[in-house]
Amino acid sequence: MKFFLCVIGMVMIVEGLPYFAFPEKMKFWIQKIAGTPTGSLRRFGLALMVLGLAFVYFGRV
Repeated sequence: MKFFLCVIGMVMIVEGLPYFAFPEKMKFWIQKIAGTPTGSLRRFGLALMVLGLAFVYFGRV
């Protein structure tokens, strides 16, 4: 459980860093993402999940 909480904490740090460091650029990118077709976002999200799963798998082997 401790490891899981550490991982969640690190994800929150990495996710929050761009909003803290570059708020104006993040507003621009959020608008750009809002205009992206749903299918493209789903494919991108799936690719990121598969890549993340591969990282976890190879990191644990």
